[in-house]
Parts: sequence; C-alpha cells; structure tokens
Amino acid sequence: MRVLVSAYACEPHKGSEPGVGWNWVRQIARFHEVWVITRANNRESIEAALAKETMRNVHWIYFDLPHWTRFWKRGQRGVHLYYYLWQFGAYFVGKELHKEVGFDLVHHVTFGNYWMPSFLVLLPVPFMWGPLGGGESAPMDFYKTFGHRSKIYEWSRSMARWIGEKDPFVRLDARRAKIVLAKARETAGRLRVLCADKVQLYSESGIAEEEFRKLYAMPLRSANPFRVVSIGRLLHWKGFHLGLRAFGRFQQECSDSEYWFIGDGPERRNLQRLAHRLGVSDKVRFWGSLPREQVLEKLAECDVLVHPSLHDSGGWVCLEAMAAGRPVICLDLGGPALQVTKKTGFKVPPLSPNKVVRDIAHALKNLAGDQDLKERLGRAARRRVNEVYHWDKKGEKIAEIYEQIVKQGKPDWYEYSFDS
Repeated sequence: MRVLVSAYACEPHKGSEPGVGWNWVRQIARFHEVWVITRANNRESIEAALAKETMRNVHWIYFDLPHWTRFWKRGQRGVHLYYYLWQFGAYFVGKELHKEVGFDLVHHVTFGNYWMPSFLVLLPVPFMWGPLGGGESAPMDFYKTFGHRSKIYEWSRSMARWIGEKDPFVRLDARRAKIVLAKARETAGRLRVLCADKVQLYSESGIAEEEFRKLYAMPLRSANPFRVVSIGRLLHWKGFHLGLRAFGRFQQECSDSEYWFIGDGPERRNLQRLAHRLGVSDKVRFWGSLPREQVLEKLAECDVLVHPSLHDSGGWVCLEAMAAGRPVICLDLGGPALQVTKKTGFKVPPLSPNKVVRDIAHALKNLAGDQDLKERLGRAARRRVNEVYHWDKKGEKIAEIYEQIVKQGKPDWYEYSFDS
C-alpha cells in the first residue's frame, strides 16, 4: 500500500512521542511504502540515523510553519497553538502529495492527543487515528495532595480538553476514522462520547529487539538491601509522593530497604522534604537525570519499579522494567494499567490517597518477603513484553489492521484482554 503518515513528533533513539513516531514509521515501512510528514527540526536526527541504518520504503517530507511563528512555542506555552496550525498546513502538503501518489490509507500517529484534530481526515482516503491519549485525569480526591500550582495545571488541562472536545474537526476525526486506537480505557471512553464507534485499545509503546535483549540479560536480583526505584520526570502527576509515603510505611517493617529516584523536575525539593518528614531521608537517594546507559545500570540494582502515575497514557518505563524482569507497582489508571497484569505486578485501585499508600506499602511488603513471588512476577513480565509489546509483533498487528481497513472498510479486529 501507499500510506501517508502524519508524525509531528518523530525522532530516533527517543522515548515518548518522538519515539512513538519513529518506531511506528519503521514498522509500517516493513510492509508498505510510506510518505511521512514531520517537522523540519527533526531532519538532522533522522538523517543521522538513516546514515547508519537505511530505512527502505520511506519518503520523508519535512514541513514547518514560517520561522516568525515559532516564538509561540517558547517555554512550551504556545505549543498547542503551533501544533494546531501545523496540522492545518500539513493538510495542504498531504493534499498535493495525494494528487501525485494516490494514497491507499492516511494514518495520524503523533501527537497522540484525542482533543487535537488532524485535518488529513479531509482527504478522500480511509483515515486511521491514533494511538491517542489525553483522556486520563487525576481523580479529584487526589487534588488535595497537590500544591497550588499543580492544581492550576490540572484545572487548566481539564479546561483545554473540554474546549478541544467542542472543536468540530475533532468530532469529524472521531466520526470519519475507520478505526481509532486509544492508549487507555479513559481515552476510549472520551472518544466514544465524541461518536467514535470504532475504538480499540492499543498501547503506543513497544520494545525493540536490541533493547529487549539488553534488558532481558539483566539477572533477577536477590541481594540486600531490597531496593525500590521510580524513574521519570519529578512532576506532581507522576504520583511519586504517593510512592514515597508508601515507602515510609513499608520502612517501618523492612528497615533493610532503599528507595531510588532517577530523574529530575520541579517536585524534587518537595519529595526531599517529604522524605525528611517521614524520617527516611537516609534511605532515599535522588540520582537526578542520568544518561540512558546509567539508568539501565541503576535499574539492574533494583528489585521493583513503583510507578504511581495519575494520568500517564504511555508508561514506557513500565515496559522497560518488565523486560528487565522487575515487577511493577502502578495505579489502575491510564497506559500502565493496560501493560501490567496481576501476573506481572500489582495494579492499585485509585480509591483514595491513603488507600493507595497502604496498598503500595502492602505490595512492597509482599515482594520483599517472598523471593519466589518476585521472581515469578518478573519472569511473567518478560514473557508479556515479548509476546505483546515487542515492536516487530506490534508491526505485524498494524499491518493486519491496514489490510482490513482497506479491504473491508472496517477492521474485524479484537481488543486485547489486558487482564489475562
């Protein structure tokens, strides 16, 4: 097939949205010829990667708005406005390309945000939207654990999403898409409200073969002290304050334990103060931002990943920890709730902050006191990543979806049973 892909964010060797764009393009190109519209500022890193590893069947189209518009993006304050206008411009680029190429399918990949539109839906070609996130929210009862600025952030985010859902182009995308992929249950629910009747749950994240082999080679850990790790930017909605409070409870029963934080961000000082108030500051280590190789070295020295994010639609770090054979403790929210099962870790119901803290502490106690349980969960986590989240297998599933969309108009496709 001749496939047009919209990937505003698309860069090799990156996580989050840039990594999503790059890896999805790689997988689509295994089976079809691809034209990719992406930002011009991605060109240098893309061409550097292509100089080392040729990607056949891909035509790169670099497009950006005029230089004078880019001041809107400074400090990320105007990034959504810039992105909206970029998508509008990308439609005209795609329209001219379609006249020359005659596409069989259009796929919007990044940004994966359900309340921002893709104007490529206006092309007379079957349209696929996603995987999309953004419908996940911190439960209201957890707002009381946030500072003033964090509450403003959450309210502003909810308002932006409410406005976005009123956009007629967002609703047009939802109605016209042959299929919409949602990263999490919460986003799937919002898409159905927008009258998208062909919604399937499908994680944006995956692990490449080389990365999987590296993580799989990490030995399962049995040494003391029992070590907990959280990895990511230190932001309020990552919920690391809940993990730290749980560690404070757990420490009372298991003094031979440590909690490592890898990453940096505006919440670091608050977390350090909390560790001091809990009386565990001598057991908590803040490593700051580290190069990826060092992050993996630290992960190998830890027993379990605690990822209590309150609205994370991706959760790449959970897959990496699972591939390394580390059980994951997360909340039953967003993308991590689809990745983690009862056979690979613990999903904590987000009923209240205090209940979450007690449940995480209880899960830590179970893992620290039962080496067999920890190893059994770790082995099952590795199997799950290999069977469901290996990029090559995800690519085969994407190819199946494409075939069914073009041949049948609607994929006869099943939704994963994520609790199996």
